[in-house]
Amino acid sequence: MGYRGLAKKSVILWALVAIVARLPIAMAPLGLVFLARDRPGGYSLGATLAAAYVVGEVLGALFIGTLPVSRGKPGLALGLGAGAFAFGVLAFVSSAPDPVLVVLAALAGAGPAASPGGMRAMLTRLVDEDVVASALSAESTLTQAIWAIAPGLAVSLALWAGAAVPLVLAAVAMAVAAVTLPLLPGPAGAATPAKATAKTRGHGRQLLSAWPIYLTSAASMALLSAAELILTPLLEFRHLQTGWAGVLLTVFSGSSALGAFLYGLRKWPGAVRTQSLVLLVGMSACVALIAVVPGLVGIGVVLVIGGLCQAAVAVTRNLSLRDALPEEAHTGGYSVMYAVQGVGYTLTATLTALALASFTPVTALIGAAALTLLFTIGSALAELRRAPARPVPAVPGVEEC
Repeated sequence: MGYRGLAKKSVILWALVAIVARLPIAMAPLGLVFLARDRPGGYSLGATLAAAYVVGEVLGALFIGTLPVSRGKPGLALGLGAGAFAFGVLAFVSSAPDPVLVVLAALAGAGPAASPGGMRAMLTRLVDEDVVASALSAESTLTQAIWAIAPGLAVSLALWAGAAVPLVLAAVAMAVAAVTLPLLPGPAGAATPAKATAKTRGHGRQLLSAWPIYLTSAASMALLSAAELILTPLLEFRHLQTGWAGVLLTVFSGSSALGAFLYGLRKWPGAVRTQSLVLLVGMSACVALIAVVPGLVGIGVVLVIGGLCQAAVAVTRNLSLRDALPEEAHTGGYSVMYAVQGVGYTLTATLTALALASFTPVTALIGAAALTLLFTIGSALAELRRAPARPVPAVPGVEEC
């Protein structure tokens, strides 16, 4: 059925709410940088605020996103409302002391951190089982499009309308999402207390049981972080114009959006976990090739292929996690994955800075690809060990001892 199964009023309404809920998340890092640009400390303070926001996202996804209350629409709406409040306060008290701004930035990240996972779980309940893969592909395409538009929008608003305007827009958009999300069709929310107690027994163990999938998720984001951060110094090292870095990364983002869309058009051979591991190996190979292929055209072609793989990896990870966990743990699982992605990206950014101080960009990029391959192999071995043994068929005429 493909994308035709998504042509439903409930899915279209979900997409509209997802846009206004996720646009502020994508705008936030650059919005915070420009908010602090004219203050003492300037870009340094802006980077600190952006880092505090990311830390808030990670902690919020890891702790708030795994609570039973975050499964339901009221809990998700409350988190979005908290994020809208924090963004609004940041916009109107930009002259407050630095520690106050840091705390507000962390709250802006933590409040809505459960919403991406919660809304993903909600989407899969709005569609028939045979189009879940297409739904997750469409969600990934939508997310890629938002992340492609948001940085430019944040910069344009900050430069032409005022430094606080991106955060004002973020606050308004998130408030709209908080008000409209409970109105979406579908299950009302979390279970009653008695049912929730029964269902969440062993909830933490359930979430941890999917650690091989989280590992591939962290590996994918680590690889993406390395490619984005090393590309500019790599071009300079290879005596190519560094101004092409932005164009190449835009090509990569566009390819990722296209890859997510193409994945949802049909069913692909093999189990989704196998697909995820194979595609992650392909993405690692592409990142390694960036370091050695000749010329900008060669790098662009490899980035297009890597973007196609990266998008499909994201969709297959979500499908794998959905298969590995019971329905009541989906929101928590997606939230843990969201947190792990943030940790993987941030740690790789730190390690990349250290690697570039001691090694060439070529060595750093190949090293990142090799490290990702090790993570992929580790995840594959863990999956093999966890696979249930097939029952041995009984032999006629032979009694069991």
